[in-house]
Amino acid sequence: MKITKVTKRNILFTVPENNEGGYVHMGVILGEKNNYIVDTGMGESNVKAMLEYIGNDTKPIIVIITHAHWDHFLGNSALKDRVIVSHKLCRETMEEEWETKTQERITANQDFIDPEITKCLPNLVFSDCLHFPEDGVSIFHTPGHTDNDISIYDAVSKILYIGDSFGALDGKAYFWTRDKKEAEQLLEIYKQYDFEICIPSHCEPQTRDVIAYLETSLVRDFDN
Repeated sequence: MKITKVTKRNILFTVPENNEGGYVHMGVILGEKNNYIVDTGMGESNVKAMLEYIGNDTKPIIVIITHAHWDHFLGNSALKDRVIVSHKLCRETMEEEWETKTQERITANQDFIDPEITKCLPNLVFSDCLHFPEDGVSIFHTPGHTDNDISIYDAVSKILYIGDSFGALDGKAYFWTRDKKEAEQLLEIYKQYDFEICIPSHCEPQTRDVIAYLETSLVRDFDN
């Protein structure tokens, strides 16, 4: 696992390390009242590394699942006694797809996934937004990649976690929705937040320049 300190209170955990074919970022936000884990990756071993980093800090841990795709929530069982937050559609989708799509993805990706995976659903859901004002952390619905995607904004460090809403590479960005209206709505939402760094789940962190890259994507990648 690769561990990257983005700011004093935002740390990225990346698995699999050194995999050119793809990877996923998980995050830890060290708040004043709570600590936050953003996504639980591909098994309990991923989560244990984050818990080891948090160490003896006794503040409550809030787990946030960005959306209901297998590589973002398979470590939930390591945190079954904690608050696990998701959009309400995320929990519903995880429940509906556990025996079908999720099991298929587990079987197809055994090289990266823990050998034993236990079903563990979110235990706190919301519809539009959820705020933790003591820590300056906001969670909000950002459908596009799926109907259950959410994003997380740390107003203290000005860090925006966007899950799989979009990707970026070499000065270009691309939405993970093929619906132009959804892409436009996502861009308008993200413009409202005063972020300095945004963290997509499957590519390197981006500066606010990514807004301009996404504006270009709207023209380049969608039919007008």
